[in-house]
Formats: sequence, C-alpha cells, structure tokens
Amino acid sequence: MLTFRIEEEFVFLDRATLTPVPVSADVQRELQEFDFAGGVVRSEFLRSQVEYASPVLGSFEEAAGALWSFRTALTSCAEDHGVLAAGVGTPFTNPNGAMVTDNSRYENIAGSIGALAFEHHLNGLHIHVGVPEGEAAIGALNYLRRWLPVLLAMSANSPFWCGEDTTFSSWRGIQYRRWTTAGCPPRFLDAADYDRRTKALIGIGVTPDQGSISWSARLSHHQPTVEIRVADAQLEPSTTLLLALLGRALVATFLGRPETSFPDPGPELLDAALWHSARHGLTAQLVHPVDESLAPASVVIQALLDETHQALEASGDLAIVTALAEQLLLIGTGADRQRQAFAVHGREGLAAFLSNAIKNESSAHQPAAGHLGPDDPRPLESEPLG
Repeated sequence: MLTFRIEEEFVFLDRATLTPVPVSADVQRELQEFDFAGGVVRSEFLRSQVEYASPVLGSFEEAAGALWSFRTALTSCAEDHGVLAAGVGTPFTNPNGAMVTDNSRYENIAGSIGALAFEHHLNGLHIHVGVPEGEAAIGALNYLRRWLPVLLAMSANSPFWCGEDTTFSSWRGIQYRRWTTAGCPPRFLDAADYDRRTKALIGIGVTPDQGSISWSARLSHHQPTVEIRVADAQLEPSTTLLLALLGRALVATFLGRPETSFPDPGPELLDAALWHSARHGLTAQLVHPVDESLAPASVVIQALLDETHQALEASGDLAIVTALAEQLLLIGTGADRQRQAFAVHGREGLAAFLSNAIKNESSAHQPAAGHLGPDDPRPLESEPLG
C-alpha cells in the first residue's frame, strides 16, 4: 500500500470584494494552537496565502479526517480576522501589488520574475505519492505524463481573473505556462538522465533550486515521492480526496506492471491537451490518453477508472473514487460551480458559496451517491460509471 501526502494552498479574501488580504502571518500564529497530528502549516509566496501539508497518509479515512480538521480550524481563524479562506486556483479580484512573503527565497524569486510577481495569485493542490527511489520513480513519472491533462480538467477551479470571467476553467493552468519550467515534464531515460537534466536547469530563468522546477509533475527533491502538481486548489475536501486517491492509484498501477509498454504521447500532444483541459475543464471533449483523440469527458474519466481499477480495488478505494467521480460529472468542476454561484447572485453569492464550500459540501447540490461531510468520511457504495 503506497503512502501519500496532500499539500493544499488557500487564499484569504476580503468578504465584500473577494480581493486577497495579507493576513497569512496572523492566521498562521493562531493555527499553531491546533494539533494537526503531524500536519504542517506553512507560508507561501504571497502574504495572502497559506499552505497545509498533511502528515503521511495511508487511507481515505485518514486523509478525510486530516483535511476536514485543518479546514475547520482554518475557517475559524479566518473568521476571527474578518476574512474568507477559499480553496480556489485564482482569486476573483486581484489586489494592487504583489504582497510577497517576507522570506529571502520568495523575495529573490519575486525580483527574478519582475511584473509576473504582481500576477502570481495562484493556488494549487500537490499530491505526493511515496515511491522507491531510482528507476521506479522515473518510470512512474514518465507514465503519469499522459494522465496529467485529465487530472487538470477534473480539478479546474479558477475561472475568474481581475473580476472578469476568463472563459477558461483553469486560468491558473494558463498563468503557470509563463514560468521557466512548466507543463508536462519531458520523458526521461533513467534516474541519471533526470538528475543531469534537472541540475542543468538550476540558475536558468526562475530556477534557483530544484524546488522551483514547476512541471506539472516531478520527483520531490527532499523526499522519496512523485509529486503531482497539475491541480488547482479545490473548493471542497471531497474533490481533493478524489484527486489524491487517483494520483496514488496511477502510481500504484505503474508499479504493479513496470515492464509493460505504456503509450507515450508526444510532447506536442501533451502540451496541447493541457491547454485544452485548462480551457474547457469537463464541459467539452478531452484528449483521450490512450486513443490520443478527443472523447467525451465521461468516457475519458471512465478510462482513468478502468486504468486504475485494480489498484483502487486493492487499496479499498474503488467505491469512494467511483462515487466521487460520478459526483464530479454530475455537479461540475469548481470552475463550473463558481460561475453558477456568480451568475445567480453576483459577487455576494460567490462569496457565500466559497465560504460554505471550504470545509463542507455545498448545500446547493446533492451528490450523485450521497453526502460527504466532516462527520461522515466513510466510503460510499455506487454503480460504476457507464
């Protein structure tokens, strides 16, 4: 059974304007009073952001408890400061100025990227999956590449920028393309090839160290994990859990048959597929990772479930992942639901929706297979997707 860790980024917003507010340091101090059972609260690039890094997890139940525990504490502390904590890939409105965290590394990066620092109001979800070091890790990274556009489409949760609808489902996915390293990682021959090529990047552009390599997936530079970085920050814990369990299942699928020859789409197709997913989310056809052609989103998600079926069954996650995938197809991505909230009640309605979604399922929707809440982290029974 592979272990995994979840890193979620959140942004603090003014409740009226939905503009980022630089209160992270104050909220972090309050969060230190809570016991997150090995989880860590960290600052991020901007003083309006905070990151939660979970402890090492082994099961859905452990992950659900950890996420809801932190989000409950986070919302309480945010309310104490009169702000809204939100799990969104980009804020609705951008502030004047970069608000870079007082940290030498972040300040050096801000100096290197110039005007981009004023636009880096981006929040992501990172999933670490424990892997054996060496060739197995490289093989898993190579294998993951073709599934990254699907995970981006499922996680799309950043439709707004500067108070306007971008018409993209993941504007964060588009913004990130401007960094020195971005998009799908290249295919590597072996561990030595990965080490050589990543070291060659250090010092070029905005890559002061290995931790600043911003591919949509990479090997962690300080722990034996594959890190999946393609996803937007998520509104609710249930979608975070879905993406985390699928990420673990994909790595387990590769490790279960490392000698199998997996299709390897060319870099031009993967790059185009990522752009396509950022544009449409699940509202249009997606690039099928196996057929390399456009197919309905439901068909592509079913292909992902089929690919990971054995791994999900072995970990006991098949029922909950199937139920959550059905739920996602039924109610839409975070981007879809943000748009719905804004269309009905404007900025005030969007603020209320974000406030409700941070730790609980939105009461405006009934999930396909039941209701997950902080007191009900159990797997749900459901029929497979058609």
